[in-house]
Amino acid sequence: MSEFIGFVQELLEKWGQVNSRRMFGGHGLYYECLMFAIVMDKRLYLKADAVNRADFEALNLTRFTYPMKGKDVALSYWSAPDAIFDEPAEAVRWAMSAWDAALRGHVAKAQAREKAKARSAQKFSAS
Repeated sequence: MSEFIGFVQELLEKWGQVNSRRMFGGHGLYYECLMFAIVMDKRLYLKADAVNRADFEALNLTRFTYPMKGKDVALSYWSAPDAIFDEPAEAVRWAMSAWDAALRGHVAKAQAREKAKARSAQKFSAS
């Protein structure tokens, strides 16, 4: 684990325990088993969705992208504002917003799976 990840975990310790797992040459950051951030090349990227994306856009922050087959692929993670690294309360606020976005995405996926199961069951019972 890098020193930077340890620094981010320490910054967020008033919020709770943040765990990291290696992924794709970087690390995913997790709170309550839900990934809300990515650390890549000593940069922190936070999860965004339709609800909190405007906060990132208002500060002209950039999306996390990676090259794939000659094109850049953008994920729903945006660079964290530099100011959070000096303000633990702000760091927690932004992390909580990112976690909320991750939770909304998780719930939406679970609901979509349930609807698909129900449709499949209806098709099966109709035949």
